[in-house]
Amino acid sequence: MIPPTFIDELLARTDIVEIIESRVALKKTGQNFSGLCPFHQEKSPSFSVSQEKQFYYCFGCQASGSALKFLMEFDRMDFLSAVESLASRLGLAVPNDASSEDREAVEQRKLIFDTLTDAKDFYKQQLRSSPQRARAVDYLKQRGLTGEVANRFEIGFAPPGWQNLLALKPDSSSYLSRLLDAGLVVTQDAEAKRYDRFRDRVMFPIRDLRGRTIAFGGRVIGDGKPKYLNSPETAVFHKGRELYGLFEARRSQKKLSRLLVVEGYMDVVALAQNQIEFAVATLGTATSDEHIQRMFRQVSEIIFCFDGDAAGRRAAWKAMLTVLPHLSDGRSARFMFLPDGDDPDSLVRRVGQAAFLAQLAASHSVSDWLFEKLAQDLKENGLDPTGIAGKAALSKDAMPLINLMPEGVFRQLMIDALSQNTGLSTQRLQDVTVKYDSSFESAGQDARPRYDEVPAEVQDTQAPEMLINASLDPALSLLILQPELALEFQVEAFECLTRGDQDQLLRTIASDVHAGSLSSPGEILAKFSGKPEQGFLKKAFEYKPLLSTEHLKDEFIGLMKSKFKRYNQQDGRAQIDALLQKPPSQLSEDERGLIRQYFSKASAGDDPSLIP
Repeated sequence: MIPPTFIDELLARTDIVEIIESRVALKKTGQNFSGLCPFHQEKSPSFSVSQEKQFYYCFGCQASGSALKFLMEFDRMDFLSAVESLASRLGLAVPNDASSEDREAVEQRKLIFDTLTDAKDFYKQQLRSSPQRARAVDYLKQRGLTGEVANRFEIGFAPPGWQNLLALKPDSSSYLSRLLDAGLVVTQDAEAKRYDRFRDRVMFPIRDLRGRTIAFGGRVIGDGKPKYLNSPETAVFHKGRELYGLFEARRSQKKLSRLLVVEGYMDVVALAQNQIEFAVATLGTATSDEHIQRMFRQVSEIIFCFDGDAAGRRAAWKAMLTVLPHLSDGRSARFMFLPDGDDPDSLVRRVGQAAFLAQLAASHSVSDWLFEKLAQDLKENGLDPTGIAGKAALSKDAMPLINLMPEGVFRQLMIDALSQNTGLSTQRLQDVTVKYDSSFESAGQDARPRYDEVPAEVQDTQAPEMLINASLDPALSLLILQPELALEFQVEAFECLTRGDQDQLLRTIASDVHAGSLSSPGEILAKFSGKPEQGFLKKAFEYKPLLSTEHLKDEFIGLMKSKFKRYNQQDGRAQIDALLQKPPSQLSEDERGLIRQYFSKASAGDDPSLIP
């Protein structure tokens, strides 16, 4: 049995139009898509696909269903094969059991969706009829929004007051439970008081690919704090995965070709007001790997929009490191920097749609921004990027980043661009990178990289002090490739990793992941760029996991449990060795008991590694 929760999640993350469009020619007709029915012969289209409902229906033969049903009928798949096909597109592993807990989870998700829909309708009604609505309406008008756009995004208003939602059904305990599960009500622990999470705010419903409300973002009216307040994580909402405006962008046109990533809800809505209907916003987080994957499943180009100040450029660099591993052939990314004092909302209102689109067209390509940023860093460190030393440093900094990209034409073009910037041939750049970062591969234990084989123009002035082993720890490799694996253990668990360069590096990376300062392989590479640890990182990208992709988490957990066990054993043996150094007459009864227990386990064969 496949858990219903998984099927529900699978359909929620699948775009039925994308599935059917690859097999049937579809044309946008109003809110839906239409085409010739693939299940019976016809000359005029009667086959309709609803992107909003994620459902297809033929008015001729009455064929209907979800994306799963379509694959089963059109591709002649059985149910399990259809599930596996959709799951593989999303990189998901298919579980194979169901339980009463799963069925309860499905029912809970349905209740949360219903509760959020009711709340959305309430907030919309309050924007039209609340006695306090004038401030919200004035705010939206000042931002240049019309009623048509506000209605398209289903913008609402949470009036002042502590229990507006609670007051709708004050005596219903089940309703209160639903509000809590949906993140709409807050409990004050000290006194167990409950009150509405959103108060005196303009409300922006956050919708999934099927158009279902899964959360809210609330913009305060006035000078209150925080300026923006998001729903908490719930059973249906995970902010690191969702993008505000993606549903509306897909709905606005037949085929999206690009997405513009901006910072806030109002930026998305204001751009749509000016007929720029392909903007999305992350929900108070940096753009994640999952965001990138979701966007590239919809479009071939992503444009990141940032402030032109130092903070904006730092954010752009972080986005660069996140997007590089996803830039396979046919995909591209650009970076747009705003004038000082402007956000997308203010800029499009000030210059208009045509001028905004012109600035968008003139935005930086990946190669332009990558080399511009690295050259600026060199200047700040006193190196001239056009000089011999500067070109050598540029090649050394750029090649590991380019190597993050998948093999293909795009990656080769990036190497060609670096070649033009440095004057080194593309073959020399590739050879130098391999020798500089991986020359220890064929060396013996504790061997240093062979710097004598590196061309003079790219040699470091100092060899790294760290000794790099020929064999890289698989656990470290997996963590570098998928930093989020660190979250499978509490951060305190990694504190015992104190012996050896690789374990210390693993502990450092895990700690930074927990702290939120590292979240992608590119960020790890940037953090240790030019440092001795860089050799480990290079080797990690060449690591071939033992298990398939969907089981990497299990492989990492197993490796770490073994590692933690070894540390505990070694620490235990160290304690016993210390006790054995003491004269027997000075041992306490508890210490004698520890020694007896230790050797009793070892001699019984519980753990042969404990035998002295």
